[in-house]
Amino acid sequence: MITAFVQNVGRKTLDFLQEFGQVVQLFVEIIKSVPHLFKNRRNFFYQMEHIGVNSIPLVFIIAVFTGGVAAWQAAYQLKGLAPLSFLGAATSRSIITELGPVLTAIVIAGRVGASIAAEIGSMKVTEQIDALETMGISPVAFLATPRVLASLLMLPVLVIFADVVSITGAYLISNYFLGVSFNVFFLSVKRYFIFSDFGFGLIKGMMFGGVTSLLGCHIGFRTEGGAEGVGSSTIRSFVLSSALILILDYLFWTLLF
Repeated sequence: MITAFVQNVGRKTLDFLQEFGQVVQLFVEIIKSVPHLFKNRRNFFYQMEHIGVNSIPLVFIIAVFTGGVAAWQAAYQLKGLAPLSFLGAATSRSIITELGPVLTAIVIAGRVGASIAAEIGSMKVTEQIDALETMGISPVAFLATPRVLASLLMLPVLVIFADVVSITGAYLISNYFLGVSFNVFFLSVKRYFIFSDFGFGLIKGMMFGGVTSLLGCHIGFRTEGGAEGVGSSTIRSFVLSSALILILDYLFWTLLF
């Protein structure tokens, strides 16, 4: 029984290392194909629209309620410890450094990362990727590079949008339910705003976006088994991306402090 357990652990470890190597190899191929992106700029702009512009309504809904919850939670934490005049600072810093980047990235992992895995996976099982290779077109340059670079560029933009909407949502809750005026709330935000926190949130968003799209492309290229395989790849992409986002978030904070 112990022998079987050790063998299973060893097999899983080797599988993990092999897949990690495949992801790194895909990333290197994407970097090498960046100079050829101009030839495929129409697809790149389409991916920017799909990942960025089309995600705005969903990010808006998530951000509004995130800001509202952050305000209620901060008010609860400050109760009996500090006046509510600190509410703006408490909510804005948590939103800018943590809630905005992480929740936006998880939303994108569900909406974009899963769709990337499904699109490329469908092309894989229907042999469209083989057809691209037959015509001398690199699947990585044509499919993966525009998606990964578009994610890297658009996630920080979505994080900024989510930050603004979330802070506005926090202010509305603070004003209408907790009696904190506009001047008091935003004076607190301004007084305790640190630009490095804002930059840290944008860097996190960029990294999360790149990881999400990279995993989606990798899983899509490795899809097998027809429609069932495409469904499994879609779920696996979202699960792995979400888990990795939270793991990287923890590592960022550990390295920062």
